[in-house]
Amino acid sequence: MKIVNKRKFITSLLLILLIISILSLIVSKSTYSCGEKQYKTIYVSTGDTLWNIANFEAKSNSYYKNKDLRYIIDDIIRINNLANSNINVDQKLLIPTI
Repeated sequence: MKIVNKRKFITSLLLILLIISILSLIVSKSTYSCGEKQYKTIYVSTGDTLWNIANFEAKSNSYYKNKDLRYIIDDIIRINNLANSNINVDQKLLIPTI
């Protein structure tokens, strides 16, 4: 390939680089905006289980809309750094919300 007009070639190259830069900025901003989660705090009451809490969140929390209860339980365990599914009365749990 032979470059006939160097000025036109450099202008085209700079334009392409500008377009790529703008697109990468747009994509990076949209990615960062979705990264933040909000949480609500709940306290475990007598008789509560992770299954009951997950069932309630599946029905009332749009963050868990159309999610399987096992996924919700695993997510709550992971977010709260629980070793297993055992919870205690008055234990504080963080639950993600939108």
